[in-house]
Amino acid sequence: MNISPSEAIDALNALLGEGGVVAPSQDLSRYAVDWAGDRHGLPLAVARPRTTEEVADVVDFCHRHRVPMVAQGGHTGLVGGALPDAERPELVISLERLNRVREIDPLNFTLSVDSGCVLQTVKDVAAEHDCDFPLSLGAQGSCQIGGNVATNAGGLNVLRYGMMRQLVLGLEVVLPDGRVWHGMHALHKDNRGYDLKQLFIGAEGTLGIVTGVMLKLFPRPQDTRTALVAVPDVSAALGLYAQARRSCCDLLSAFELIPRACLELAFEAAPDLPDPLETPSPFYVLLEITASGPVDLDAMIEHLFDSGMQAGQVLDGVLAGSDAQAARLWRIREAMVEGQQRHGEHLRTDIALPISTLGDFYDDASRAMATHSPQTTVIAYGHLGDGNLHFNLLPPAGLDLAAKRALLHALETELFAIVERYRGSISAEHGIGRTKQAAFLDGLSELERELIGDLKQLFDPDDLMAAGRILPRVARPATSPQPQE
Repeated sequence: MNISPSEAIDALNALLGEGGVVAPSQDLSRYAVDWAGDRHGLPLAVARPRTTEEVADVVDFCHRHRVPMVAQGGHTGLVGGALPDAERPELVISLERLNRVREIDPLNFTLSVDSGCVLQTVKDVAAEHDCDFPLSLGAQGSCQIGGNVATNAGGLNVLRYGMMRQLVLGLEVVLPDGRVWHGMHALHKDNRGYDLKQLFIGAEGTLGIVTGVMLKLFPRPQDTRTALVAVPDVSAALGLYAQARRSCCDLLSAFELIPRACLELAFEAAPDLPDPLETPSPFYVLLEITASGPVDLDAMIEHLFDSGMQAGQVLDGVLAGSDAQAARLWRIREAMVEGQQRHGEHLRTDIALPISTLGDFYDDASRAMATHSPQTTVIAYGHLGDGNLHFNLLPPAGLDLAAKRALLHALETELFAIVERYRGSISAEHGIGRTKQAAFLDGLSELERELIGDLKQLFDPDDLMAAGRILPRVARPATSPQPQE
């Protein structure tokens, strides 16, 4: 950095005006602590631009003065990607004020928004025009569209609508040197050479800062059926899933695997939640089918239950009779994540396997964890319909923090080796960031690492934008002064 921190803050204030910069003398805590509260960063300051032009001005300033920077959206990520560096001060570029809804075209089924728009706002705007934006996440009340793009977010409806890659038609991006790429196309078919937008989707802000997004919308579902089904094991859940895909066709929008241990966590976090079924079961499936038009969903789901019971896949089940009952079933899915947080330090993973291998993987991985640490609790749940498991681990309560972290690191290494054996992925939707970087790099071939490194070098040769995320930070002389108190 060839400018002092105080000079940088003065210059940014001149660029952004009142309220545009949060300085170190102010409270930076919400920009400096991750969602889980167990990692902290060191912001040089926080820039809060309102427009794409202001983002470009800030990035251009950082590029000219070699100021390290990281974009930050709703700050709900789980891999440390948007968290400022803890050793080298970085300018946080918060997109919270870049939050306009630009244009909706219900006939073209498109919606263009600033990247700082909160996901729930996008869903609400689409619904007002009898459309649906199907991305559904637990954090949708606070996560932002730009972060969803940067991490290629998935969520609950991937098996029907796809990941964020399938929901984006165009992007507007500020490149690491301050130039703006205008790719806000509203075309559903566009076969003109390289698809540049795909380079930025899932790149976690390392190649540019997304400032605008052209989203693909869908007809708003007119009818929904939500059910919780008790199943004896993961193999039975997989058999039921195969039947559901065939009998419900493309109307199946969610198919979640939930073990009994997760229900118990949900009841801890939300004691007002009733146990949906009289007899506990080892595993459950939370499924949803939606339709527009004259489709008989009741007959469809009744046929699924009957065939599942005849095959020994379904032990019991409950079908929501109202929107309120459906919301209670989905509340279980949300509350069990809250329940994990109450247990303190634990391992969160986000793995993907070929769907046909999930049963064997679940058994092998669970046995391996129990052999290594019998007192560790496996909490493995997730989006069975797209092969995504959150194979999480709660360590023994009696261990101190250092011992817990050492144990969880060893278990994670063993778990990822099993994932590799099953030809899976260590990241299905959370991304790589910092926390998964070592495991990610270990799984790359020499050619893959070279190509990824070449892309980063092409877009950001000075390694100023989100350095140290996905790829290691490029070693440079320590010339950056510490921020002034």
